[in-house]
Amino acid sequence: MTETAFPGAAEAASSRARAEIDLAAVRANVRSLRAHAPGAALMAVVKADGYGHGAVPCARAALAAGATWLGTATPQEALALRAAGLTGRIMCWLWTPGGPWRQAIEADLDVAVGGMWALREAVAAARETGTPARVQLKADTGLGRGGCQPADWPELVREARRAEDEGLLRITGLWSHFACADEPNHPSIAAQLTRFREMVAYAEERGARPEVRHIANSPAVLTVPDSHFDLVRTGVSLYGISPSPELGTPADFGLRPAMTLSASLALVKHVPGGHGVSYGHHYVTPGETTLGLVPLGYADGIPRHASGTAPVLVDGKWRTIAGRVAMDQFVVDLGGGEPPAGARALLFGPGDDGEPTAEDWAQAAGTIAYEIVTRIGTRVPRVYVNQDVNERLQG
Repeated sequence: MTETAFPGAAEAASSRARAEIDLAAVRANVRSLRAHAPGAALMAVVKADGYGHGAVPCARAALAAGATWLGTATPQEALALRAAGLTGRIMCWLWTPGGPWRQAIEADLDVAVGGMWALREAVAAARETGTPARVQLKADTGLGRGGCQPADWPELVREARRAEDEGLLRITGLWSHFACADEPNHPSIAAQLTRFREMVAYAEERGARPEVRHIANSPAVLTVPDSHFDLVRTGVSLYGISPSPELGTPADFGLRPAMTLSASLALVKHVPGGHGVSYGHHYVTPGETTLGLVPLGYADGIPRHASGTAPVLVDGKWRTIAGRVAMDQFVVDLGGGEPPAGARALLFGPGDDGEPTAEDWAQAAGTIAYEIVTRIGTRVPRVYVNQDVNERLQG
């Protein structure tokens, strides 16, 4: 949440709209995910500001519930966790040339290396600091994104081991990432597991002694038990979203959505039939009705693709966005209902009060629930509920 410019600004923003984050749900999700992978340690992935939920509060909640690692994409995200006072193991994996290797080493982060350029920069930073880098070698086992190709793996392992023998780094992990773990029985899953085992064996035969080997992301934690190895990386599932909605709801996997997004109606007014609504008049009222103005728009992360399709719970009834989502606001047709200005419009949540879920919004916008929660912007304050007393003391 951004800093407030004047006393009471946070309260004013919260009255406009708020994303309520249930930290008890985060803790319960960690416990449930640990039960799915009882033989492995659990990494709570809090990249992208905790998938929009708030990295630091969610990291503290996850650690309180038994997570032993934290994971981020960028080194800047990981360094921010350290700056917030979070200790313990933190891994970051999305590096570009010239990144803050020295700061990462000094902050005792585990850094991912998936190519020779990255290994060289990590080793150079280790020489400068006089501290061995904690390096996790990433294998591209078939995703085709980050990581070292099998043909280049021997060189990367050889040079990493040479640097390790010189005391410049420690190979703390060997890891990879699935392409299709959300599609059980997809042939790529078995192929990637086989390739991962081969690449791990190659490195270990040449002296690598990693603390952790890991490939399982959220869907693999839930559906591919053979992939759990020493550590599992839980991302979207940590926040109670099903990584495989075709296979089950969050409840089916023992998860509970942590975010509830709501806003106060800014205006309720009567309009006649045939009245155009929002830009382009893609919606025209079929008859005399009432319209409700919701003060959230695509500047807040509401997808414009949800125009005319996404559901909102107002006054106990599901309504649909009428017309286009604008930058700061959208309209719902209340069908003659007359809730007062200031009444709560529930966009999505766990569904306890009959409200839509993030998955409902994803279906309406033609995307995935990951994107729905992650894109909620900084104009929407995060309000944390069910914070554990020890988490409050850490904060």
